[in-house]
Amino acid sequence: MKIYLLLLTCYFFSFTLYSQKIELLTTYGKTSFRGLSVVTDRLLWVSGNNGTVGRSADAGQSWTWFTIPGYEKRDFRDIEAFSFSTAIIIAVSEPAVILKTVDAGKTWKLVYENKKPGMFLDAMEFWNEESGIVLGDPISGRFFISRTYDGGNTWKDISEKNLPGSDSGEACFAASGTNIRKVDKDEACFVSGGKKSRLFLKGKPIDLPIIQGKESTGANSVAVRDSNKRSGSKHLVIVGGDFAADSSSEKNCILTHDGGKTWIVPSNPPHGYRSCVEYIDKEKLIACGTTGIDVSLDGGINWNLIGKESYHVVRKAKKGKSVFLAGGSGKIGKLIL
Repeated sequence: MKIYLLLLTCYFFSFTLYSQKIELLTTYGKTSFRGLSVVTDRLLWVSGNNGTVGRSADAGQSWTWFTIPGYEKRDFRDIEAFSFSTAIIIAVSEPAVILKTVDAGKTWKLVYENKKPGMFLDAMEFWNEESGIVLGDPISGRFFISRTYDGGNTWKDISEKNLPGSDSGEACFAASGTNIRKVDKDEACFVSGGKKSRLFLKGKPIDLPIIQGKESTGANSVAVRDSNKRSGSKHLVIVGGDFAADSSSEKNCILTHDGGKTWIVPSNPPHGYRSCVEYIDKEKLIACGTTGIDVSLDGGINWNLIGKESYHVVRKAKKGKSVFLAGGSGKIGKLIL
């Protein structure tokens, strides 16, 4: 009887895993999408290079595309959408700019600009529709951070003395807009990469047992989930690798159940470099990168390849259960359960 139940469990696990696949919804030219915000099961926005932003209100079946005037050569690496009408985008490199629309993309207002040499915005995160944060690469040895408390209409840079310091060769990867994440009502954490890779949580840097030492190595994305509310500890899953050797799985994923005090290395890691990781539910995660998509059903201990397609970013609906992906060559896909 025990053997029967074990076999039944293994069969159900295998069936659940291999019944999952990625459905390609559309392609839009040669655009590289790294920004993705899924508001509901039907409403999602994407952003990418060549000044491109897209919106779908029917779960990716049809799209409205925008090329923002005056920003045709800019690369919008992250987007945060709140509704059919309202979204915010950031552009990497100099000058650093943040744009906002409140009329469904018909017009975009410049809400932030920084012409300081070396500016490079990586990602942003919002706790709610009012409070948000944007992260940028280090300037003069300190990471750049700016905050908004009015829905992105205005931004206030954190003073230099209060910014976290960076090590030599340490920066952030603007790979998927997910290297900074909220951890509670008013706090965020972020991960760095390059010659040094660390987690910055509660104002303290934590060294990561992930591959590092070269400009192409380190952490790219972090996913956060609450654990024991009484202890206040957090589950974190971090992915990355070496994008210059993207088929390698060496030290490309780590996880912690105690907010970074101790780290666990997966028994079966993702199959190559991964630029984004996202919780689907309490124990189920999905990660994507240039060599494919992996799913874990046990909190990140074991990862199984479900597709070899290249995607840069994967996000779950804020209000819903749907999971969408976006990547190079204008690809947008959906996880089919």
